[in-house]
Amino acid sequence: MDARVSTPMHDTIPDLVSRALDEGRAYAKAEVDLYKAIARHRASRAKGGAVALVAGGVLGWFAAHALVLGIVLALATLIGPLLAGVAVAAALGVGAFILVSKGIKGLGALSGDEEEQAALERGETVR
Repeated sequence: MDARVSTPMHDTIPDLVSRALDEGRAYAKAEVDLYKAIARHRASRAKGGAVALVAGGVLGWFAAHALVLGIVLALATLIGPLLAGVAVAAALGVGAFILVSKGIKGLGALSGDEEEQAALERGETVR
């Protein structure tokens, strides 16, 4: 900026445009800095929750293993250890297959359905 004092009556259009651009840049920078500060604050607050979530997941995983082992041992007294292991593995395998199939179908929605594809080809929006 130059050293002379400008008054609204004596400002030229280029001066006004330049000032507006400078103020716009400053505003945009302030907005970006604000969102960065908010993101840092939220991340620092969420860190403890993420650690607890991972630890809980690991403990849950171990608990699931213990439960499966307990079921196998309980069935082993009735039908023998090998057959008990096979029976529990088969039941878990069927459950896993059903969940994975459902998950794959659910992820298929990311590519859109026929109605959405047709609307996009026509240039319309789907409601």
